[in-house]
Amino acid sequence: MAYLFTSESVSEGHPDKIADQISDALIDNFLAFDPNSKVACETLVTTGQVVLAGEVKSETYLDVQKIARDVINRIGYTKSDYMFEGNSCGVLSAIHEQSQDINQGVDRKSPEEQGAGDQGMMFGYATNETENYMPLALDLSHMILRELAELRRENKEISYLRPDSKAQVTIEYSDDNVPQRIEAIVVSTQHDDFDEEETMLAKIKSDIVSILIPRVVAQLKPEIQKLFTSDIKYHINPTGKFVIGGPHGDTGLTGRKIIVDTYGGKGAHGGGAFSGKDPSKVDRSAAYATRHIAKNMVAAGIADEMLVQVSYAIGVAAPMGIYVNTYGTAKVDLHDGEIAKKIEELFDMRPYAIEQRLKLRNPIYEETAAYGHMGRKNEVVTKVFYSPYTEPIKKEVELFTWEKLDFVDKIKSSFGL
Repeated sequence: MAYLFTSESVSEGHPDKIADQISDALIDNFLAFDPNSKVACETLVTTGQVVLAGEVKSETYLDVQKIARDVINRIGYTKSDYMFEGNSCGVLSAIHEQSQDINQGVDRKSPEEQGAGDQGMMFGYATNETENYMPLALDLSHMILRELAELRRENKEISYLRPDSKAQVTIEYSDDNVPQRIEAIVVSTQHDDFDEEETMLAKIKSDIVSILIPRVVAQLKPEIQKLFTSDIKYHINPTGKFVIGGPHGDTGLTGRKIIVDTYGGKGAHGGGAFSGKDPSKVDRSAAYATRHIAKNMVAAGIADEMLVQVSYAIGVAAPMGIYVNTYGTAKVDLHDGEIAKKIEELFDMRPYAIEQRLKLRNPIYEETAAYGHMGRKNEVVTKVFYSPYTEPIKKEVELFTWEKLDFVDKIKSSFGL
């Protein structure tokens, strides 16, 4: 029997995502000036206020207030009407030194024996239903909000948008897990105040359906475009007026959108957030590494869909184990446990090896903190970092290295394909 599956995304202006982006901007600046920095930084945003808290071990000093303000202004909170504005909000820092009890379990005389920064399990997932091996409902939700942000910045076709927004897509699948059509699309967007609420609601719905959605559809391949039928149920700002938003409407915290950050409810999630953590924290680095494995395995034709789990003990380099689930879609004559054994042979999952393989000790994290950490474009960019205490640093870095299909040939050879 056909079934429905739903995923959601939130915009860069959502309160929780503001917090994620500030935390990851701090990570990037620490790593730019001291690549060996150990950082765990949480951010809280609310009406007119930002609170930074966390633990740091680093040889550099940063103007954390300026970094936070720059992120807020970049997102678009630049007007006092929003009750949260980059140049005027308060920024309180409660960042202190990392516990030596934790650090002694991570640092080792031999870098290769670097211990995991915490215990826990991490998951990576991939499916061949999209070109980037991501679940379709989440991919479309991200696209809708990226395009909505682009329309906001253009300020031409739609001129009333404010930064906070959410999107949700429901897709009907056939019995054999193939997308058939889009059942419903939900978009809630913050907006300027209108004199007439009824007129406002009608205009927003019309603009989303007739301007935003066609721009999204135009970017898609024909087989995905055909899912956008005239029967889609649209729920646009379904509660009505949405003027009060952002941190004034809802307090934001780092790490509260971990399903948006990963697979939209498909696969699994170990529970640990990513943003605000340097790569010694396996919550982040091992989640990227398992995504890299799952994507390369599916791209190599091992299965149509794959979930990979890895687990660690704090201070121990070697993982506790690797688990694989192909959901019955394996194309090779091996059980999932046997596939997991081959993965152990192909991929060194010690924390230091992951850092080196995926180039994680670089300032590459602010870009991950909105619109998902997975399924993104792997590219090389130049970034410049400023500090009141030293000269600016210009670095050429590679983003989203875990999205590279650089192990496909090795996998095919190992599996005899």
